[in-house]
Amino acid sequence: MSHPLDRPVWNALTTGWAHLAEGDDRAWRLDRGHGVFGAAADRSADSLAALAALVPDDGELWMVERADWPAPPGLHVERAAGLVQMVCEQLTRASPPDFDIVNLTEDDADEMLALATLTKPGPYVRHTNRLGHFVGVRRDGALIAMAGERMKLPGWTEVSAVCTHPDHRGRGYAGGLMRTVAARMIARGETPWLTSYATNAGAIALYGSLGFRHRADMTATVLVRDI
Repeated sequence: MSHPLDRPVWNALTTGWAHLAEGDDRAWRLDRGHGVFGAAADRSADSLAALAALVPDDGELWMVERADWPAPPGLHVERAAGLVQMVCEQLTRASPPDFDIVNLTEDDADEMLALATLTKPGPYVRHTNRLGHFVGVRRDGALIAMAGERMKLPGWTEVSAVCTHPDHRGRGYAGGLMRTVAARMIARGETPWLTSYATNAGAIALYGSLGFRHRADMTATVLVRDI
């Protein structure tokens, strides 16, 4: 049997994200207000056509798979990138952070979207904050760093949207926030996991220092409609 994280989007859309899924058993996508991810059941013509029908005329659909997938008819690959998928069974030991970490709520949604739009940690849209619990750091009342949860599969939850305002980087905020998010997952009996662009050596090194280890190489494929 394949590992559930070999097809994380498909498995999230049919389990933890099922209540937010659009489509049918041939292909599913996440509700457009929450994210841009989608997946086909298989590579058959019928499944690929169903996936194509879920791509908006003026937007993107992201696939995350172990291998490249063909573009469905009427679509083309706008861009693709190699990813490193990492999991964490146990966090490394560390001293408590020397800054306050706060829980973020719907009241913080506008600031969360603005921070993600500025820093581009990965796909983040209007209601991505509703996909899980988020924490952050504030300075002088402004949100300057955050981290949270995204894809949810039985026993597995993704750490995502890790970002820090450019004016406040290098102070350990990302690591401290990730530890908090991951520790809560582990306390719930879930295994934290994440993906990073394979070219982002600095981020991969940070995640390794926290206890995350390489599990698989993945590919992110962004599909858009032909003009």
